Amino acid sequence: MLLTGDYHTHTVYSHGKGTVLENALRAKEIGLQEIAITDHGFEQLAFGLRHREIPQLIKDCREASEKAGIPVYVGTEANLCDEEGRTDLTEKDYKDFDIYLMGIHRFVKFSSFHDFWYMLMLNSTHTTLHIKPSKSLIRYNTKAYINAIKNNPIDAITHLNYQSFCDVAEVAKAARDYGTYIELNSKKVHLTDEEVAAVRDTGVHFIIDSDAHSVDRVGDTALVDELLKRVEIPREQIDNIDGRKPNFRFRAYKERNL
Repeated sequence: MLLTGDYHTHTVYSHGKGTVLENALRAKEIGLQEIAITDHGFEQLAFGLRHREIPQLIKDCREASEKAGIPVYVGTEANLCDEEGRTDLTEKDYKDFDIYLMGIHRFVKFSSFHDFWYMLMLNSTHTTLHIKPSKSLIRYNTKAYINAIKNNPIDAITHLNYQSFCDVAEVAKAARDYGTYIELNSKKVHLTDEEVAAVRDTGVHFIIDSDAHSVDRVGDTALVDELLKRVEIPREQIDNIDGRKPNFRFRAYKERNL
C-alpha cells in the first residue's frame, strides 16, 4: 500500500540508524509526497532527543526538504509520562515542531513513583510473563491515554497497546472526538485483530506509519498490509493513502494559538 506520507520515522537523533537526509531521500525514491522525522521525546532517558539538538534538527529537516524536493517535517514521538496525561512535549517547545505523535514507552522519566510502577513495572511484567492484566492496570493506562488526548493537541497515538494494556475502544472514542489519529504501526504488532475491529468500529480515523529505525524501512507497510487482509478497514478511514493527507490537529492548534 503506497502511503502519501510516512509520519513516524527515526534517525540518529534517537536510536535510528539513518540521517534526516537519508530518510528524506528514501521517501522521495519510493514515491512518498512527504515525511516526518519523529525521534523519541526529551524524557526518554536512554536515547531521547535533547533540547540542545533542536536547532540542528530543524536545520537538517529544512536542508533535507530542499535536497529531496518534498516536505520534511520536524516531529517528535513524545512519551506519556503520567496518569493525568502529561507528555514530555511542553507548550514552550511547540514552536519548533510540526508533528506531535505520542505513545507509551519504557525507561522514561515518569512523573511519580505511582506512574513508574504502573506504566513501566506493571506493563513490563505483564507483557514479559504473559500475565492477564488487572482491571486496575487497564483503567490506569486507559485514563492516561484519554487524558493525554484531551489535554494535548496530539496528532496520533503510536502503536496503541504495545507493551501496555488499555480499553482500546475507549481510547479510540476520545481520539475520534478530539481529532487525534490512531496509528497502525508497521514495525510491531500492537493490536489483536479483534482490537483493530473494535477501534475501527468507533469511527476514529487511522494513519499507517512505518516506525522506521533504518533507512530501508521508510514507507514500509508490509505488516499492516497483512493485517488489512484479515481485518477490513474502509479506505476512507485511513487518511494517508490514495493521495490524501491527514488533517493534523497540532498544526491547526498552532495556527489558532501561536
